[in-house]
Amino acid sequence: MPGFEFFGAEERKQVHDVLETGVLMRYGFDGMRNNHWKAKEFEKAFAERMGSDYCQLVSSGTAALTVALASAGIGAGDEVIIPTFTFVASFESILALGAVPILVDIDDTLTLNPKAVEAAITSKTKCVMPVHMCGSMADLKALKSICEKHRLILLEDACQALGGTYEGKPLGSYGDLGCFSFDYVKTITCGEGGAVITNNEKYALHADHYQDHGHDHIGKDRGAETHPFLGYNFRISELNAAVGIAQLNKLDDILKTQKENYTILRETIETIEGVTFRRVPEGGEENYSFLNFFLPTAELTQKAHKALAKAGVDAFFYWFTNNWHYINGWEHLRNLNSLGNISSEVKNQMQDLNNTDFSKSDAIMGRTISSLIKIGWTQKQVKERAEAMKSAILSTL
Repeated sequence: MPGFEFFGAEERKQVHDVLETGVLMRYGFDGMRNNHWKAKEFEKAFAERMGSDYCQLVSSGTAALTVALASAGIGAGDEVIIPTFTFVASFESILALGAVPILVDIDDTLTLNPKAVEAAITSKTKCVMPVHMCGSMADLKALKSICEKHRLILLEDACQALGGTYEGKPLGSYGDLGCFSFDYVKTITCGEGGAVITNNEKYALHADHYQDHGHDHIGKDRGAETHPFLGYNFRISELNAAVGIAQLNKLDDILKTQKENYTILRETIETIEGVTFRRVPEGGEENYSFLNFFLPTAELTQKAHKALAKAGVDAFFYWFTNNWHYINGWEHLRNLNSLGNISSEVKNQMQDLNNTDFSKSDAIMGRTISSLIKIGWTQKQVKERAEAMKSAILSTL
């Protein structure tokens, strides 16, 4: 991770096909495009790769979450359960639809704690959104059981976990819907892009319409198409989709390299007393895009993170103080800072996030360090990095 490290002639060839015709839009202009339909081609290939009946490409991972939620009928006043460790897009997409994000604790998978999820369910809960952060999954079997018991939608945010599997199924395909990001630093990239996958025909039809202003896409005259319901513009361009086609063909090589590099790093630091690793649920295999490990205390973890930086070992993250990925940094959410008015439903149903007890999450995130796994490293560089990691961590223990 990320796919841009494997960028080359294949991507340029796909983009050239589009530039040669000048048709950058995925719909219409049939006679001009020399039979190049890059978005359709990518959708078909991605659905096949994910073992899903349907794939809808969109403009970003955030758009994918928004479209997936809307397609499943999530709207004003509906509650969606999400983890405290995620990306800001999780709650942004929920709030954009007038729905209400309900944050709950994580466990040692670094994702949703099933017990915390069940405790948070109310009569207004409509969806549970596990976020497979840093390449690995939530306890999906337990979450699916909870969703079936309470008749809730299980929407997987697999934006950081493309290539991981659970019980033999690709992550993103286990729930009712799955979402992916193809931005510049994801496992494969389109520059910007995202996807929604599902086996539900109704959700797929809704996604197709919703991401293109509600167009029904019936016939060949775009101006004559009807609009069964309101939608927005979350379309992907042919240029972005073209890059995605080439990148998808490289996914197996990317995953193989990630696993090799991950294994060298893990085997080196697992010999250090006190170092433990995130739990991958039984039946799951992560995509090896991050090596996530715990130290005994938050104080030692902070010291280790500083020691790694001082030693010049890059691409290490201490999420506990990160403004993107952990609730501690989301002052704008906690205070509902918005350019416009927030609906009364959101105001009345939102937790008081400034006073909610997330100490269980804090106890985990305060001890967590994540190392990005690059695919451009040589084997020599990986081994040198592993030894530098080991020395830096040992210096703090």
